[in-house]
Amino acid sequence: MKDQAFRALRELYQTNPVLTITGWIHWTLAVVLMLASPFDSRTILGINPWIKPIKFSISIAIYVWTLAWYLRYLSRRKRAVNIISWGVAVSMIAEIVGITLQSARGVPSHFNVATHLDAALFSGMGAMIGFNTVMLIWVCVLFFVDHPDLPAAYLWGIRFGLLLLLLAAAEGVFMVIHGSHTVGAADGGAGLPFVNWSRQHGDLRVMHFAGMHAFQVLPLAGYWMGRSRRPETVQVSYTAGAFCLYLAGMALLFWMAWQGRPMAL
Repeated sequence: MKDQAFRALRELYQTNPVLTITGWIHWTLAVVLMLASPFDSRTILGINPWIKPIKFSISIAIYVWTLAWYLRYLSRRKRAVNIISWGVAVSMIAEIVGITLQSARGVPSHFNVATHLDAALFSGMGAMIGFNTVMLIWVCVLFFVDHPDLPAAYLWGIRFGLLLLLLAAAEGVFMVIHGSHTVGAADGGAGLPFVNWSRQHGDLRVMHFAGMHAFQVLPLAGYWMGRSRRPETVQVSYTAGAFCLYLAGMALLFWMAWQGRPMAL
């Protein structure tokens, strides 16, 4: 198992060193902040200030490594892949720098416009996320236009995962327009361990989380179906069914949040 993991990481680095190194930067930051957090008694919105950058570091690391893995299949689009890789790397590093800086200052990073500096950092992070979304749209278009030599179910799993990831990005814009991620109260208060999703009110981050990780779940479902002995049309149909179920689940999570219903009591 270890040998397979090392081979996969080596292959990832050989095919996309930019995103692989970006992932390692975020994993390293997450470990450093985990070690530092017990020695900081401050809180931001009721939780340790380093929890948020830890969460984002881990999420970004998973995201960029997943994207690097899929971009390998666009072998005929080397220039586009290079631009996308650098674009995503720069935007994600800028995002985590902003979040970590605000945590070090002891203030919220998102929806915080209390001072000119806070507003500038929040706007800058928003611009970086917007740029990253443009890169993702480009990736999505390439996967629909090109036809990589992959099992059909796996290819459709990647396409479906990208579509739901973009939907999650759109919901992120909705949160910005709403001015917070909590529905029915101000951000903060009792939350679930680590993720801190509200236990008392609706929380738009739950659907956002689900959409972000559709980027891993649906391609895995398509890959698994592609290895089965069922006819190709059946494999694709099952993958499409998984997409529909996942989309319905995301819609339910959004509806619950918008109704002010928490995930747990």
